[in-house]
Amino acid sequence: QAYRGSVRPYVNFNAKHDAEVLHKAMKGIGTDEDTILMLLTARSNDQRQQIKAAYKKAYGKDLVSALKSELGGLFESLIVALMTPPVSYDASKLHKALKGTGTDDEVLIEILASRTGEQIKDIIKVYKKEFGGKLEKDICGDTSGHYQKLLVILLQGNREEGVDEEKIEKDAKDLYAAGEGKFGTDEEKFITILGNRSAEHLRKVFDAYKKLSGSDIEDSIEGETTGNLENLLVAVVLSPAVDSVFYNQRAGTDDDTLMRIMVSRSEVDMLDIRASFKKMYGVSLYSTIQEDTTGDYQKALLYLCGGND
Repeated sequence: QAYRGSVRPYVNFNAKHDAEVLHKAMKGIGTDEDTILMLLTARSNDQRQQIKAAYKKAYGKDLVSALKSELGGLFESLIVALMTPPVSYDASKLHKALKGTGTDDEVLIEILASRTGEQIKDIIKVYKKEFGGKLEKDICGDTSGHYQKLLVILLQGNREEGVDEEKIEKDAKDLYAAGEGKFGTDEEKFITILGNRSAEHLRKVFDAYKKLSGSDIEDSIEGETTGNLENLLVAVVLSPAVDSVFYNQRAGTDDDTLMRIMVSRSEVDMLDIRASFKKMYGVSLYSTIQEDTTGDYQKALLYLCGGND
């Protein structure tokens, strides 16, 4: 499978050398932000962790703390996010989405709909270690109904593997019968099928569904369900291109969301996100970032975006 990320591991990587370059960029009066952002956006997360270790070994202090003391604002938040291992990053975003009053459902939906079973199991472990709580319990405390049930299914991280040819037609018919084919909607069927089958299997089911009903599954979901359940089902269907929906709030930039997508998808499927963004909005993600952001924060985001479409 071709690599769909925009950030690749740097080829002639030398952690010790990178640590020195960053040290120099922060030494003395003023900070060389350009050097910092160009270096870190051109390294994979795994390489950034090696730089962190090399920095501590050479200078006896933590690289992230050093960066925090030199930088500020959104740019600082972005650089710190880039320095965080992906699983810890997801766990902290989920914790932030759940704690305090109200729940940031958009974050729950985006992360749980697009991570693999292995990743979800790791997130649950890190969540417990870093925040002392059980992710499933915390999510159940903040959600309800069929929406909650589907989140719990996704939290099991046990999607089936491969394609079950025998089940394709049956699943498509069951989905049709559960929604468009009847008065009212049988949500249970939707969540069981969409929550448990593999992505490859679901793609074939959705093709069969279209032949059967004449409409796309996501249109049927939008017609049959509402609110968080609708958003989660659509996210599962569209995953991984789900992330392009993050810009519907075009009224202003939601920096939290923008940053989360750019950081967590740069090594996964940024090229797909760029393509679906262009298709949905008629403009490139790159030019939208140029319009909506400024300064070093903007420069770093553009490097992560990786190109204009």
